[in-house]
Amino acid sequence: MSESPRERYRAQVREEIKRHAWEQIAAAGVPALSLNAIAKQLGMSGPALYRYFASRDELITALIRDAYRSLADTVRAARDAGAGLPGLAGTIGDWARRDPQRYFLIYGTPVPGYHAPGDTTAISSEVMAVLIEACADEPAGEPPTPFDTHLEIHREWAGGHPAPAAALHRALSFWIRLHGVLSLELAGHFAGMKFDPDLLIAEELAALRES
Repeated sequence: MSESPRERYRAQVREEIKRHAWEQIAAAGVPALSLNAIAKQLGMSGPALYRYFASRDELITALIRDAYRSLADTVRAARDAGAGLPGLAGTIGDWARRDPQRYFLIYGTPVPGYHAPGDTTAISSEVMAVLIEACADEPAGEPPTPFDTHLEIHREWAGGHPAPAAALHRALSFWIRLHGVLSLELAGHFAGMKFDPDLLIAEELAALRES
């Protein structure tokens, strides 16, 4: 069923509100996000804007969903095109660097007082599912580590993925190493150190694959 003109207009206004929200976040961070300020930019009253987003938290949730959806779709497309762990690392790195504020909204410091609804976690788990899939293609290390054994009975976070515990362990390690480097890089902690973060990621990935 096609959308009515009213529904299309509502969707357009919501997208415009989100665009202004991203501009605010880029300028001053999520804590400074203000629906009233966005309303003024759009030439509408605060109460009028609340017809599109009932609260600041609802707007933040929409931004988080969009960010996770974008990353999940990007990672899945790379995997479907044949990317292994190195390719996925490059894909996630490129996505993060294109819009650091979007990256930090989902992987940075939690927004004070905000609690994301469960469906945002469901979208984020799609990214991990792709990483587990790629790690399951890698040769298993021997013998199992204590954490491998632990993961055999603590795999709820993996959404019931049937991969061996060693693959789950490797996916977690990949996720931690990659985001550790990316978070430090995008926060400016490597400024002045004059090394290539991509080479560091490659070294971390090589070490992981040899372990």
